[in-house]
Amino acid sequence: MAVQRTSGYPVLIIGAGRGGTALLEMFMADSLVNVVGMADTDAGAPGIRMAKDHGIPTFSDAAKALQACKDYPDCIVYNLSHDDSIADAAFKVFGDRRVASGLEVQLFWQMVTNLKRIKGELEKSQNQLQSIISNVMDGIITINESGEIQGFNPAAEQIFGYSQQEVIGRNLNLLMPEPDRSAHDSYLNRYLNTSQSRILGVRGREVTAVRKNGEAFPMELSASEMMLGGDRYFIGIVRDITERKLAEQKIAHLAHYDYLTDLPNRALLLDVLDHSIALAMRNKHKVAVLFMDLDGFKAINDTLGHDAGDRLLQCVSQRIKETIRDSDTVARVGGDEFILVLDDIESHEKAAFAANKILAALSEPIDINGQPSRVGGSIGISIFPDDAESSVQLVKQADEAMYLAKQGGKNSSRFYREVVAERQKD
Repeated sequence: MAVQRTSGYPVLIIGAGRGGTALLEMFMADSLVNVVGMADTDAGAPGIRMAKDHGIPTFSDAAKALQACKDYPDCIVYNLSHDDSIADAAFKVFGDRRVASGLEVQLFWQMVTNLKRIKGELEKSQNQLQSIISNVMDGIITINESGEIQGFNPAAEQIFGYSQQEVIGRNLNLLMPEPDRSAHDSYLNRYLNTSQSRILGVRGREVTAVRKNGEAFPMELSASEMMLGGDRYFIGIVRDITERKLAEQKIAHLAHYDYLTDLPNRALLLDVLDHSIALAMRNKHKVAVLFMDLDGFKAINDTLGHDAGDRLLQCVSQRIKETIRDSDTVARVGGDEFILVLDDIESHEKAAFAANKILAALSEPIDINGQPSRVGGSIGISIFPDDAESSVQLVKQADEAMYLAKQGGKNSSRFYREVVAERQKD
């Protein structure tokens, strides 16, 4: 018979019990080994059944198995049976001592069992780690020393709009806007040469990133470094914080603007007035503060309801904004109270002219759910620096002048200097 060649090292297993079965499983998973036969006196042994399932020749007699395998060069016999005569029979067939048996096989079997257990534990750990990486809500991106993307989990795919296949091997700067995109490689090289970094080890650093569609968005980044197999890698954990930033902006807006009219509130108005006063002091200008309270608002609010009152306030706010200059400011500071800051007003006459324009704008009927409604306004005016030099004092003086206008018949304006004149009469 011609010498037979195999794709792996030829092996004959004698004994198809638990040890032989474990050995067969291991050898079938290794391309370097080719099991050419399995022998056991028990035709129902688990190893015999497994060998038949995989097309491996089986034998009920060890001597016949040895004879059947004698034409395989360098065949190694693993004797897991309790028959000590196998070694002599193999010597007669192969002419040398190539049988592993007894304690030698027992030790080998224990080593195989331990390796299988360790392999199983490693596979389980790898599967668990991969499952965590795949299902975590944050994006996880890994790059090498050259800045090339090596890992890109599903969350990162969702955040940036790229598939893993589209980014693996490409430079990380793909995900950055300018000027960071052009500067990224130099940042990385500087760190590799000097170990100086602004990002590594920093938790939750806010940066700007770019999606596949070109949209820039705010992102939170935590970056770290690791060594694996002698190679250096960088891991970034990223989170899209667009919704959080929008919420923060909304909260900040609500802190400074009226929720109903979207006009500045009292706090922001005082900041604006402080700035206007500082600018007027440098340029030797005048600033007018107008405090207006609506006339007739309560009757509409009580008759048509609060929804109608809210709609009226919104219409009044719009008319005032359309009347004043872009450089001027109007704020809602109470239910139906408004304060205006008029920069570089030049004179009392110009302030009175602005007040009259507002009153004229309010004189036109306002449609509230199909019903025309009318309101007026009483306006008090104080002037910087003629009346006072502090924002709080100017607002207080304009408020006092507004009450004088109401006492004088409403729908009119008065200056604070008129309040002073009335007091002097008393």
